Amino acid sequence: MLTKTFVLKEHHPFGGSGKVFFADSAELVRRGLEEYAGKVQVIYLDPPSFSGGAFEFKDKYAFSDSVEDRSAEEYVESIKPVLTACRDLLCPSGSLYLHTDYRLSGKLRLIADEIFGEDNLMNEIIWSYKLGGRSTRFYSRKHDTILFYRRSRKVFFDISVTGTPRGNSGKNHMKRRADENGRIYFTVRTGGREYRYYEDDLVYPTDVWDDIEHLHQRDPERTGFSSQKPETLLKRVITASSREGDIVMDLFGGSGTTAKVAAETGRQFITADIGAASLFATRRRLIEAERETELFSEKAPFEVVYDDPKARQTLDKPLELVKLTPSLGGFKVAVLDVKNACAFAAVGRIEKGVFHADDYAVRPKEGEGMFLKNGGAIMLVDSKLRTGFFTLKDR
Repeated sequence: MLTKTFVLKEHHPFGGSGKVFFADSAELVRRGLEEYAGKVQVIYLDPPSFSGGAFEFKDKYAFSDSVEDRSAEEYVESIKPVLTACRDLLCPSGSLYLHTDYRLSGKLRLIADEIFGEDNLMNEIIWSYKLGGRSTRFYSRKHDTILFYRRSRKVFFDISVTGTPRGNSGKNHMKRRADENGRIYFTVRTGGREYRYYEDDLVYPTDVWDDIEHLHQRDPERTGFSSQKPETLLKRVITASSREGDIVMDLFGGSGTTAKVAAETGRQFITADIGAASLFATRRRLIEAERETELFSEKAPFEVVYDDPKARQTLDKPLELVKLTPSLGGFKVAVLDVKNACAFAAVGRIEKGVFHADDYAVRPKEGEGMFLKNGGAIMLVDSKLRTGFFTLKDR
């Protein structure tokens, strides 16, 4: 009754506008992104950190996104073709943000300087945070480095969108007053001159970002990725270096933060990642975020593209996850409670190798139902992140 079908793409009616590639980034840029050459406005890269295990699936969707099975030199060389492709993908006004840490910042900067040119390094941004463990054997490591490169001197950059009101903190030594329009300001007199600092004036970040905190373990944004970055951080990157409608790219998509923020700020997104955990988290975040928006807001679709469907779609026994009950014109689909085995489900149809989703069980609960039409298709993801697509055939 349920026949396994391999699909090339998933089409989701909202959550975009964008495209998610389920593929190895280095292989993808080698053979699959020519259509975007010279069209991408901003690229954010946060390669897996150089420690730990490679994309290991752990309890409660806790994922480790790091590598340890090769030398630092081999690792950097594997990033080099991606950085080279990024230069060619960027438009003349585009820019690259390369996020790294103390292990690789020096080595990656040498490679990026070679590819983009030393003169095109705009900033070495220090993202400083306080959360996390402390060390007594050395100074606690509480910062990351973000290398900010431009494609050319035509770079677009708008710092005005990053400003925050000055406020009244740290002004205890100044006099607080109001001008003729009622605006509050603080004043100090130095060298016979008075200086005013208005409370509502915008203050812009420097190249040390200490106003964005790392995500704590119970933060609502958390998806389970150990190196997940805050949405606030990506919003600053994306809005300062792109405009609405521009293309934003992330070739190490991870938990999907770049895609989510790009969609929410009216940009197009292109992300890629080789990990099943990444696709799972990204797909779910995009769908859930869009469901929270206003009912009549304009919806934009996104697609998932598989580089090797047969290697990626490995779920074979759908009836272990759902129960089908005959109903007029099809079947009612009920999720089974087998140790929370069903992690994601969607129903729709398959046309020319593309699964078009109509309804979702994004965080399935026992008995949660959907309706599967005769001739329709169901997509299932189990707790081990195995994915399968199945067409409903008439008895």
